[in-house]
Amino acid sequence: QVRLIESGGGSVHPGDSLRVSCTFYGRAFTDYVMGWFRQVPGMEREFIAAIARWGGTTSYADSGKGRFTISRDNSKNTMYLQMDDLKPEDTATYYCAANNDREITARPGAYEYWGQGTQVTVSS
Repeated sequence: QVRLIESGGGSVHPGDSLRVSCTFYGRAFTDYVMGWFRQVPGMEREFIAAIARWGGTTSYADSGKGRFTISRDNSKNTMYLQMDDLKPEDTATYYCAANNDREITARPGAYEYWGQGTQVTVSS
C-alpha cells in the first residue's frame, strides 16, 4: 500500500517563497508519476504540476508557470514543490498524488494515491 506524507506548508507573506515536500512509502517510488494539486474549500481540486518517474519531463498549470518548480529525489523517495513569489490566491491545501501510469497527466482521477494535504496560507 502506498502512503504519501506532505510537509512544509505554513503561513507566509506575499512575495515569499516556500517549499513543500511529499515523501512516498510502500512501493517503488520510480514506478510512479507524481503530481501536486491544490484545493480551496468549495472549489474543485486544481492541478499544479506533475513530474515523470525519473524527473525528465514536467508539466505545469498556467497558474504556477515561472513561479513554481516541481522536482523529485528518487534516492530519498521524495518530491518537492518550490513556490516563489507567492500570492494570496495561492492560499490552499496542497496535495501530492501518485499515478502508476507511464505518462504525466493533469487529471486528478488518474492518480491512485493521495496525501493528507498541507496548508499554505499567503497573506499580508
